[in-house]
Amino acid sequence: MIAKASHREQSVSIIEQVELVISRAGAISDILSLDRTPGDRAGRAVEGCSMSAQLVRGKANFGTAPVFLTAISTILGAIMFLRFGYAVGNVGFVGTLAIILIGHAVTTPTALALAEIATNQKVEGGGEYFIISRSFGFVIGAAIGIALFLSQAISVAFYIIAFAEAFRPIFEWIDRSFGIALTDARIVSLPAVLALAAVVIYKGANVGINLLYGVVGTLLFSLVLFFAGSTGYASSHSYEMLIHTIEQPDSFFLVFAICFPAFTGMTAGVGLSGDLRDPRKSIPLGTLSATVVGMVVYVALAYKLALSASPEDLAADQLIMSKIALWGPMIPIGLACATLSSAVGSFLVAPRTLQALAADGIFPFRRLGSWLAQGKGPTAEPFHASIVVFAIAFVFVVLGNVNFVAQVISMFFMVTYGSICLISFLEHFAADPSYRPVFRSRWYLSAFGAAACLWLMFKMSTPYALLSILVMMGLYSWISYTSPDRRGLASIFQGAIFQISRQLQVFLQKSSRRGAPDRWRPSMVCISRASFERLDAFNLLRWIAHRFGFGTYIH
Repeated sequence: MIAKASHREQSVSIIEQVELVISRAGAISDILSLDRTPGDRAGRAVEGCSMSAQLVRGKANFGTAPVFLTAISTILGAIMFLRFGYAVGNVGFVGTLAIILIGHAVTTPTALALAEIATNQKVEGGGEYFIISRSFGFVIGAAIGIALFLSQAISVAFYIIAFAEAFRPIFEWIDRSFGIALTDARIVSLPAVLALAAVVIYKGANVGINLLYGVVGTLLFSLVLFFAGSTGYASSHSYEMLIHTIEQPDSFFLVFAICFPAFTGMTAGVGLSGDLRDPRKSIPLGTLSATVVGMVVYVALAYKLALSASPEDLAADQLIMSKIALWGPMIPIGLACATLSSAVGSFLVAPRTLQALAADGIFPFRRLGSWLAQGKGPTAEPFHASIVVFAIAFVFVVLGNVNFVAQVISMFFMVTYGSICLISFLEHFAADPSYRPVFRSRWYLSAFGAAACLWLMFKMSTPYALLSILVMMGLYSWISYTSPDRRGLASIFQGAIFQISRQLQVFLQKSSRRGAPDRWRPSMVCISRASFERLDAFNLLRWIAHRFGFGTYIH
């Protein structure tokens, strides 16, 4: 039992010092207890709703394929079909290539950091939320987790609305053939969100994953037909057209902000962590492979668009890919499959994030938290949380315009990615002996990813960046007030501060050996077995170390 001797001038009773150390040692042993998981400690506010009891009771035994399919189906989504032609038309192939590289400069360090953190600990239900909350602490994790859940839930509506855009050619054909003008895409999006909810809620993740196989297969076929198609544009122009743009193009960062949601899907598969047989293997492999495949497809797609149509046509026609493909109607079909698969992926992930939040007891109403955390069946399917996700998605589909929300969603994803990179960086810098991941990233990549997220938030939209930060501050204040676990921002930097202190101590000890004799400072150790009977040894140590040195008292 060790107590640090105080440098204060007033006398401090050794009994009080020992009692303080005993209480701290009890708290430390409670934290380090091997028979209590982090989820059990964080979930004390909700009786019987611990993470281990609710979310890890049953496993769906999924492998790596669902992680890869969920991620790649979200990456190759609506933006790829509807906005990449616009990007090439406004900033050229070189500018679009820069957008792809900058976007992956954020997502690739995040994927590496996520793979690293996931191989250091047992990842239970909740995906990104679980990783952040168990690394940063409950208060920080819950604040980011709520924002992440809202982004995932509203993303369902965003993808469903984009899904309805695939039916525009059918609307035009009905108008030409029968004179019936159909302009409101909600006649497709509302039934679509109802059907999607019915499939996912009542059939569970197994049906959703099986649906992803068919959807990704159709998406792949549409891309093959697109790359197999050709036009006469490339034969009559030189390769200088790779840098050509329209007159008066939109600014680079405006185009980047519009295209950035295309890069936010690489962590979508992490939300299935509670349903994976081996998350420490499947999450890194599935996430990194989806990131690499997505980047290769985007570069090839931008190059093909630049060689196949003029910048004016690319910027004006959001379905220009159908005029380049070997069979044009396959592109709207691929768009429908891409957006539907992205909606399915979000609908699988969002309820699991909400279920994990509820199981940790962040909601002040105990019955509400217990109801949301409750699972269905042997695999603890988030039935009630899925109903909440459906309600949120349905409201925004009815509104029909999620442009404002979509930009805020991008900001919240940036916050999430920056947090994951910051966790990895701090863990590298803190040199925590318990941090031993199987897969290791590099600290400078994680630091760059965190800084890039913050910088891009303000470059994309300063008002939305400030709004996102204010929302995060409000969530943090609310959860810190209502949570019994008050560990907050200080816990983030605890390991890093300890490591700085250690380095300074080593520096002082080395420098003191070369110092002048008149600048000697005492650094004393005292060992006694009579701490409770005699205070003389402690007082002598305190007097020697008073103001000018350090004293360590060992009982």
